[in-house]
Amino acid sequence: MKIIDPIFLEWISFSIDNCSTISGAKVMENPTTRVEICGAIGKLIFNRPEVLNAYNRSVSETLTAGLETLIGTDEVRVIVITGAGNAFMAGADINMLNDWNQKGDRAHIRSSLEATFNPTMLEDCPKPTIAAVNGLAFGIGCEVAMGCDYRIASQDAKFALPEIKLGIIPGGGGSQRLLRLVGATKALEMISTGDPIDAAEALRIGLVNQVVAPDKLWDAIDAFASRLTSKSALALKIAKQLVYQGGNRSLYQGIDYERDCFCEILLSEDAAEGTRAFIEKRKPVFKDR
Repeated sequence: MKIIDPIFLEWISFSIDNCSTISGAKVMENPTTRVEICGAIGKLIFNRPEVLNAYNRSVSETLTAGLETLIGTDEVRVIVITGAGNAFMAGADINMLNDWNQKGDRAHIRSSLEATFNPTMLEDCPKPTIAAVNGLAFGIGCEVAMGCDYRIASQDAKFALPEIKLGIIPGGGGSQRLLRLVGATKALEMISTGDPIDAAEALRIGLVNQVVAPDKLWDAIDAFASRLTSKSALALKIAKQLVYQGGNRSLYQGIDYERDCFCEILLSEDAAEGTRAFIEKRKPVFKDR
């Protein structure tokens, strides 16, 4: 297995200014991942539809590079992650897992796993992330979707952590995210059986924010994203920290952490602008500082 694909190195060497433009969108793509920037929305699209966007080392590298590109692009205020074709991502490439198994050493397996998937990169992302789940989200695909801040699914989407059927368990944070999203009872059922659930059930148990008709998915994504792009990017960043960092503390510690964050943001230019705009009965113009 090659550590870095030459095509990948060529792809990440592009600057945003060198991207092609299609229908007003700046586009970068390689054989496994496509990045589009259209106004305030940046899209990261898994692009292996012939294998239902199965996750491998190349996808790992371009996912990380694409995310860093979108984070570093000032005009992008919301990041949307989705899959090409009829799947979001149908799990990890079995050949990659077999390769890890052949190592026969726990330290080597862990090293390979950590090099292939950073399980907190989406929570650590300072910008809001939305998973547009357009089909199967199985295994690491489900884990990536759960790592996003919000999940909007089409009615034909399905979710599963099916690793148990291969005699293994989730390895990308799936058990811990699912537990926090839906509770222990349902999480253990999904992990222990590996059986998929449909979009309606995912909505009922709190795994997704919205379920829409397949032909309305991108209308729903655009509408939801617009609710975020009008907000202060600084406030959205700290709101993520309140949930992901404050949520792991005791109640009293969490409240104390929230107060520290409140004091910090109240001194920002955006807070001054927001309160002033409210008094002056106009829309605030945030500068994200």
